Amino acid sequence: MSDETVIDTGLSVPDARRSLAALRGEVAKAVVGQDAVVTGLVIALLCKGHVLLEGVPGVAKTLLVRTLAQALDLDFKRVQFTPDLMPGDVTGSLIYDTKSAEFEFRRGPVFTNLLLADEINRTPPKTQASLLEAMEERQVTVDGTPFALPDPFVVCATQNPIEYEGTYPLPEAQLDRFLLKLTVPLPTRDEEIGVVQRHATGFDPRDLSEINPVAGAVDLDAGREAVRSLHVDQKVVAYIVDLCRATRESSSLQLGASPRGATALLNTSRAWAWLSGRDYVTPDDVKALARPTLRHRIQLRPEAELEGATADGVLEGVLTTVPTPR
Repeated sequence: MSDETVIDTGLSVPDARRSLAALRGEVAKAVVGQDAVVTGLVIALLCKGHVLLEGVPGVAKTLLVRTLAQALDLDFKRVQFTPDLMPGDVTGSLIYDTKSAEFEFRRGPVFTNLLLADEINRTPPKTQASLLEAMEERQVTVDGTPFALPDPFVVCATQNPIEYEGTYPLPEAQLDRFLLKLTVPLPTRDEEIGVVQRHATGFDPRDLSEINPVAGAVDLDAGREAVRSLHVDQKVVAYIVDLCRATRESSSLQLGASPRGATALLNTSRAWAWLSGRDYVTPDDVKALARPTLRHRIQLRPEAELEGATADGVLEGVLTTVPTPR
């Protein structure tokens, strides 16, 4: 695929890439030091996937997604997941209209482009499951009638990695619906000084008026088409499969990455290669995306966990042992 390819939207691929690359700078006006997370969210949008954001409270997870939506000129809604949240509070419900004497569907917050499911593991499984159809089928079915969700549609779910009391851990089937699991780190000392300095000079995280749309749905459409057309050598495909198969054979894991994980790694590697300005995927692209794509799709053995093993540590070992194609 040439860099001069023009998608039927009339937008050239280089223009789309430049617009999406500019997102990091625009989001940085409000959020300091989270370029890698922003890139992960853009990759999810390009792959039509969903993201699980994990980080301690106060690292700007909500602000990050809100700012990204503003910079992309996309609709954004936030739902605080609580133990008493009902499925209809997310998807919508039938409401009786006294004037027409009929039931009509009142759409819930899931009908948006970017949905922030805040602290998703604090709501019971029944409500968590209400998102499954939306995430997989891109629709909501009520009383046998399907209602299509807008495009793009991405769920950004957050969870706290240190406080598990009163939570409902996501089952493996639902975790597998997330394309990426991104860790939102604490800022460095210099970055934290920058954050506090901004607040000292009057920064209000609720006011995003200075965030300008630098990309939009047309850029995502062009990018998606380009990513789908990206060449992947057979050796790189085999490398992706070997990595996933190696997780199933690891003595530290009781659950390895499934074939869905392998296809997810293929897609995220393609998106990263395209954002990096290439029209082909390298083994280094696969290595760069292996941890965020696979860390939530594997499960440690209890004894390995007691010995201090981590999902990222096991994946690092797999990346070291599986031969890299040349």
